[in-house]
This record gives sequence, C-alpha cells and structure tokens, in this order.
Amino acid sequence: MTVQQSFLIRQLGLTDFETTWHAMQKFTAERTANTPDELWLTEHSAVYSLGLNRKNVRLPFRNDIPLVHTDRGGKITYHGPGQLIIYVLFDLKRRNLNIRKLVSLLENTVIELLDSFGKKAIAKADAPGVYIDEAKVASLGLRIKNNCCYHGLSLNINMDLSPFGAIDPCGYVGLKVTQTRALGINANLETISELLLNILKKNLGS
Repeated sequence: MTVQQSFLIRQLGLTDFETTWHAMQKFTAERTANTPDELWLTEHSAVYSLGLNRKNVRLPFRNDIPLVHTDRGGKITYHGPGQLIIYVLFDLKRRNLNIRKLVSLLENTVIELLDSFGKKAIAKADAPGVYIDEAKVASLGLRIKNNCCYHGLSLNINMDLSPFGAIDPCGYVGLKVTQTRALGINANLETISELLLNILKKNLGS
C-alpha cells in the first residue's frame, strides 16, 4: 500500500462541531505533500451548520440549538447524536480526484452500503446527497483549499430528526429527511461505521 493510497482513521467519539471544524482547518493549513490523508469519524452535539451558500436560507425558528456559520459548501443542515459524520481530509491532487469525483465516490459508498441491507437509494446530480423515496438520508458538504479537502459526509442512523423541521434542509423547502433506523435497518452506528469504512476503502482502492 503506497502512501498515496493509505489514510489514517481517527475515531473521535462525540465532539463539538465548531472545535472539530477549526481542527480540520488547522490540519489542512499545516499539512505538507507528505502528510498522510485522514478520515475523522465522529458524532456531534446538537448544532445547525450554515454553509457558504447563504442566499435565501431560512434560519432555524428554534433557538435552543446553536447555529454555526461554517466554510463548507451548501446551505443549512442539522447535526446531532446518532448521526455518523465522516470528515474527509484528503490531498485531492495526489489521489487524482476532483470535487465532483469525490462527491460521487462518497455518494456511491453510501448507496452501496444501503444496498447491502436491501435498500435502493439514489444520488441526484443537482442536489448532492443520498435519497430513498425522495427522503434524504445522507448529506455532503466539502471545502477545498490548495487541492486539499475537508468537511465531508453525514449519514443519519438513529437520531432525533425533529430539529430538521425547523429549517429547510440543505435549502430545500419541504425536503423530507430519514434515517437508517426508520428504513428498518437495525444495525447500530458502530456497525454501520465499520461497514461504510470497508466500502470506502474498496472504492478508494486502499
């Protein structure tokens, strides 16, 4: 396995969104051509995150959950316990990836995971993420700096979905949100995390 293909996996547990975001910024700013890529797996305490596309975004109508203005692409979403987050800190040039290829790779990894449980999911060219019966189960948001990316993928496993009702998820009015538990998949977050990592490694050729 070459340095270019391998990556480090960090299991962070439950973390604060803003603290983790700033740690990703620092990692990306300080990395060199020889820095191994990393995947950070985490769950976040309840938070709304607002990406760089802030045009016509309806802000949450509840004030018991903090709102963080962040630097990823996309609009507004919610993170909370029971949602698997995979942050992708990759040197895209070294991996011969561009942003579109990476988004498709991550979407297809989730689609393959759900297919292994007999659930048919799709991606949409005009609305990044993974959907089942028009309900969104996974979201993506990335940031590229100097051909290196950070932020990544969130997959709803077994969480309180009600905070999504206070926003237009990803900027789409009336967008339904679902999770693996609601789809009849009883595997817990740890099991799904391991399965998803194995598929991602395969798809990356690692």
